[in-house]
Amino acid sequence: MAAKTPPGKKKGKRKRKMRLSLKQSKLRSEDKYSDSLGWSTDVGRTLTDEPVKKGPDTIKVQCDMCGSMLKIPKPKRSKYSVTCSYPECGHIMNFD
Repeated sequence: MAAKTPPGKKKGKRKRKMRLSLKQSKLRSEDKYSDSLGWSTDVGRTLTDEPVKKGPDTIKVQCDMCGSMLKIPKPKRSKYSVTCSYPECGHIMNFD
């Protein structure tokens, strides 16, 4: 037969005490919180400021034969050719 427990002690498993805390015991000085709200990438811009306008996407070229000014889209390559839009001229200029 098993020995009985003394009357002063309780029978059963001992419960473990758990510390449940969400805070750190110490705040690190190297950790800093930075607030980033919204989707905006324009950091210093407010709603009253006007957006900065880009430069023109066209350039002006003068025809070698007739002297008329042509407005053409800015070329994406270093070598390009332009045909004069004046109906009587039709000169083709090559730029390298």
